[in-house]
Amino acid sequence: MKKIAVVGTGYVGLVTGVALSDIGHDVTCIDIDEHKVKRMQEGKSPIYEPGLDEVMARNIEAGRLHFTTSHEEGFNSKDVIYIAVGTPEKEDGTADLRFIDQVTADIATHVADDVIIVTKSTVPVGTNDYILKKIRERLIHKVTVNIVSNPEFLREGSAVYDAFHGDRIVVGADSKEAGDVIEDINKPFGIQVYRTDVRSAEMIKYASNAFLATKISFINEIANICEKVGANIEDVATGMGMDDRIGSKFLNAGIGYGGSCFPKDTKALAQIAANNDHHFELLESVIRVNNQQHSSLTTKAKTVMGSLKGKKVALLGLAFKPNTDDMRESPAIAVSSELLLAGADVTAYDPIAMDNAKKVIPEGVTYVDSTEEALAGADAVFIITDWPEFKELDLSVFKEKMATPLLFDGRNCYDLNTVASANINYYSIGRSPVENGDIKTIS
Repeated sequence: MKKIAVVGTGYVGLVTGVALSDIGHDVTCIDIDEHKVKRMQEGKSPIYEPGLDEVMARNIEAGRLHFTTSHEEGFNSKDVIYIAVGTPEKEDGTADLRFIDQVTADIATHVADDVIIVTKSTVPVGTNDYILKKIRERLIHKVTVNIVSNPEFLREGSAVYDAFHGDRIVVGADSKEAGDVIEDINKPFGIQVYRTDVRSAEMIKYASNAFLATKISFINEIANICEKVGANIEDVATGMGMDDRIGSKFLNAGIGYGGSCFPKDTKALAQIAANNDHHFELLESVIRVNNQQHSSLTTKAKTVMGSLKGKKVALLGLAFKPNTDDMRESPAIAVSSELLLAGADVTAYDPIAMDNAKKVIPEGVTYVDSTEEALAGADAVFIITDWPEFKELDLSVFKEKMATPLLFDGRNCYDLNTVASANINYYSIGRSPVENGDIKTIS
């Protein structure tokens, strides 16, 4: 059992700290937000993440999980300190390291024992070297400090599951001894550990996210072609995914990726490349395609409906993906902006993300408390997030509640034959439209 501190209690830091405590380590999570810390001390997660509250409560009760606003208290007698603060995107696409800088100052000021620093935050290549240099320059006490890059690969909405069932744990260390300690800490997870140097570990994180984003933009471009030639993107993706070299994951066509990782990390990697005199043309295209894909539903609606001025449009789903309340880079932001600009009357509903949505969605959107309220009297509905409750809807609700049963589905939630049987006009991504009970084909 190791004594561990985790700085930062966002998705990465909180899930990391809770998971490490659950496998037997003594963990103290540090955050400067007093209200947030008080909530966590009571076993209440500040983020929506399925299963997290239960694991938190279990380990608080067992005395293995603690929360504090004090760095001095949090760092006291710790073997390892995990850095899990945010690295938000600057206007030029580079990662903003101001929170990293603050952590290095706090560590240098308060650590009084030999310690290993583990970077969970997604940081540009070379940042771990920078962190170690800054800490050693500022140390108040004469202690030995080593650093390990241990990037996270958690999916929001599945983060607790991923912490215990991940594909791999990457340990990047230039000190064998420090790497051995971090590998040993993670052994109870029973997940394969991959050892490498610090800079390669930093690059693994960016390269992984960039590749997944590339798959998403690629399949969305294929979907756009499918619509023009009369092919079905779901059949195409299934056929592609049967090839082991390609794989079936991340081949679901839709209105583009969002969230805290893919948009930020693709831009950061493109900027890292540019800073090192390399033009990452492929990744820049991935980013451009994704931005364009956010507008695909609005473009369809304008083609089908003509002017949107004065039309009542319902948005179902606002979070960037199901099982999270995260609105960062959600396609709903772009879609609602375009609809409002076109003069539409926009009503929105999301099972979880409404409070966060109100902070980032443009003013002018009306929020309601149920799917039925959103659909009432609507001329069209846009499905933005494929929450299970939307996918499981009885399609008759659209005809019963809407002024016109007209659906623009950004997540391909429904089977085309089922929609045709329900006699709903339906436009999805990469598939034939359904009009007046018929699945239209290209002649």
